Amino acid sequence: MASTDFKDYYSILGVSKTASAEEIKKSFRKLALKYHPDRNPNNKQAEARFKEISEAYEVLGDPEKRKKYDRFGQYWQKTGTTGPYSSTTNTDFGGFDFGQYETFEEFINELLGRFSTTGGDPRSRTYTYSKAPGAQSGYQNYTGNSSGFSGFNDGFEAQTATAGDREVKIRLSFSEAYRGVQKILYLGNEKIDVRIPAGAKSGSKLRLRGKGQQNPYNQQRGDLYLNVELDSHPHFQFEGDNLIIEVPVTPDEAILGASIEVPTPDGMVKMKVPSGIRAGQSLRLRGKGWPNPQGKRGDLLAKIAIAIPQNISTSERKLYEQIHANHSYNPRSHLKQVRL
Repeated sequence: MASTDFKDYYSILGVSKTASAEEIKKSFRKLALKYHPDRNPNNKQAEARFKEISEAYEVLGDPEKRKKYDRFGQYWQKTGTTGPYSSTTNTDFGGFDFGQYETFEEFINELLGRFSTTGGDPRSRTYTYSKAPGAQSGYQNYTGNSSGFSGFNDGFEAQTATAGDREVKIRLSFSEAYRGVQKILYLGNEKIDVRIPAGAKSGSKLRLRGKGQQNPYNQQRGDLYLNVELDSHPHFQFEGDNLIIEVPVTPDEAILGASIEVPTPDGMVKMKVPSGIRAGQSLRLRGKGWPNPQGKRGDLLAKIAIAIPQNISTSERKLYEQIHANHSYNPRSHLKQVRL
């Protein structure tokens, strides 16, 4: 094989051939942090470097794979075009026939289990990111990429896969998201029943373990992520974690105060409007808002709007005229001295 085929994984990770497992792991984490795609968006060179160091660690981080790699390295030095020996050397490499591989890539493909019995290019490979063991799983309100990875640190580990996670969008009405709903998804020829818990919002992700794409090499499946999108509602909206609704009041209710009925996700409730409230102010109805995944209810904010009647009776007009003639409040008094 050509001498350029061989990859020196020790050099790629910046460690010696006698480095300990801990030294190899430490160097990998340092380099992975530096070249991780999240830290180098749209940087093809950094992406290629990250894949290279990931592959190197996948080999050197496993004692058995590292042992075979070291033996292959010795074999390559003796049989490569720049080496002093020919491919007919009788050197013993632990009973392993490295001569069956025409290229270094073929050896690595088999070492890492990339060969597929279903055809396709064994060199094709994708990189995914997953939380380290012990991390939370299941329904989570988080954003990020398809595997929940957000920012590389020691709490996460990089791994390689030939096929893995996939994402699909799922649209819900406010009512479905508020109460929770059972949905049936058809992905290709597969029918998937999924229970979406109460409290999903736009941007929520639901993780279904083992429902992603199948790895053709080890037959394991990745995870399926459902990206939730809510249809708009004519009255309810979100403001952070709180649910908001605009509530119109009449001028006299705003001036004198009133007890009015306000819609909530569960139905109408009584709410006291204090006298002198202004348009744009919000009144908080605690525990009447949106549920979270833990089952607790957020707050509902009733945002006040002053509703000016467009058509009034003759008697109402006379009363407004009387108020106008006798009011003592000038809302524009603070503007009298305004000059440029």
